[in-house]
Amino acid sequence: MPPSPAGPSPGGGAGAGAAPAAGEESPTPHRWLALTVIALAQLMVVLDATIVNIALPSAQRDLAFSNDGRQWVITAYTLAFGSLLLLGGRLSDLIGRRRTFVTGLIGFGAASALGGAASTFSALVGARALQGMFGALLAPSALSLLTTTFTQPRERSRAFGIFGAIAGSGAAIGLLLGGLLTEQLSWRWTLYVNVFIAVVGVVCGMTILPPHRPTRRPKLDLLGTALVGGGLFCLVYGFSSADTESWGDWRCWGSLTLSGLLLAGFVVHESRTRNPLLPPRVVRDRNRAASFISIFVAGAGMFGVFLFLTFYLQRTLDYSPVKTGLAFLPMVLALVATAQLSTNVLIPRIGPKPVVPTGMGLATVGLVWLTALSLHSGYAAHVLPPLLVLGVGLGLVMPSAISLATLGVVKRDQGVASATVNTMQQVGGSVGTSLFNTMAAHAFSDYVRTHPRSPDLIARANVHSFAIAYWSAAGFFAAGLIVTGLLYQRGRPRDLVAGRTTGDEAEAEN
Repeated sequence: MPPSPAGPSPGGGAGAGAAPAAGEESPTPHRWLALTVIALAQLMVVLDATIVNIALPSAQRDLAFSNDGRQWVITAYTLAFGSLLLLGGRLSDLIGRRRTFVTGLIGFGAASALGGAASTFSALVGARALQGMFGALLAPSALSLLTTTFTQPRERSRAFGIFGAIAGSGAAIGLLLGGLLTEQLSWRWTLYVNVFIAVVGVVCGMTILPPHRPTRRPKLDLLGTALVGGGLFCLVYGFSSADTESWGDWRCWGSLTLSGLLLAGFVVHESRTRNPLLPPRVVRDRNRAASFISIFVAGAGMFGVFLFLTFYLQRTLDYSPVKTGLAFLPMVLALVATAQLSTNVLIPRIGPKPVVPTGMGLATVGLVWLTALSLHSGYAAHVLPPLLVLGVGLGLVMPSAISLATLGVVKRDQGVASATVNTMQQVGGSVGTSLFNTMAAHAFSDYVRTHPRSPDLIARANVHSFAIAYWSAAGFFAAGLIVTGLLYQRGRPRDLVAGRTTGDEAEAEN
């Protein structure tokens, strides 16, 4: 979408040599090469949420840590990443997007090298926390760079289709890559691989990405930073505690209660302070709010599906890690293809109101279909069809929502708007994984207790618990269908954003 009401016609995506229209910025040189660098960095951050999962058993044997310790290898990353995202986004607005992007890449690569070389459990957990910290700086910088690099409607649609496909499929790619690296090399290479990606990203980023020097640098909202950082930390920690302990554990309910108080304080503070960390104008637009909710729902549903379908394929169908990763590829391909269709054809022509709710509905259908899996189901006949439906649904939701969540945001707020996108996906993943895991665990226990003993009792209980998780995730998407159907406005994004950006710019200047 155009950065101002005086943008080009919908079909007039100017090439690199075209003269810009009045009020429109000149196209960024080498912007498609810039997209490659940005997408590579985004892939590194997203796949790191799952690439280490498959390597955990090997790492546990090598470093000799307990089963309880395995969760902390994951939690250390998600806690640091989720709690610092808004701060990372605002820093990119204040000190420059390319600068924070490159700094995030360097730090993420260095932390990955430390993790790969870790000789103790503590060193590995510390490295994962550092990865999360620098990921919180890198992820919002990447998305805000994409938003400010592609300002013409047609090119923006194509770029966000690619970026959204990566955001939606990164977890599945992480499963495949993690399996390949662990089986062929070592668990340490699931971390070392980031070093190579980071080096390429830094060199190309410094060469290709346009510099960003903010013309105005307001004071950083330190109180808001502390409130939201603490609130998000407690939120992610609370749900992680529910995943490893129980909902009745004091660490769980205490953290969630404190999180609610801190986040409520953050909302009140942001509405009153002169230089808010997250300006209210970023989240009060209906389409933007619907997009943030869509990203949260998709994050929760995706992580739940990947987790339990991975268990099903490995425990029930006896797939190897590599074969498990390959089993997700058709879904990834369906997501990528649909992402291009939704952002380049459907959204520009008919708007988000019919597209995103349809994607939510298809994802619901795919998950309900997965509940029919049994001990004797086959991949081609029973797993593949619902996976394809799910991939199409996510392809309609994720890229569209990510693009619309940053559409019409004034430049000085692009970093924090991008950080909000990442925060919703990350928190959604944490919430979904914890909720679905808890429901599945209770379903497993109830099934074992209420059914007669038999040689395949445990296997049948596992399949039953996975089905409960799919039903729960389907409920998330069904709720998302209703909410997005109500919130999204009718009309093309270009028409909906005209005039809104000008008002936000005026407010930002005051």
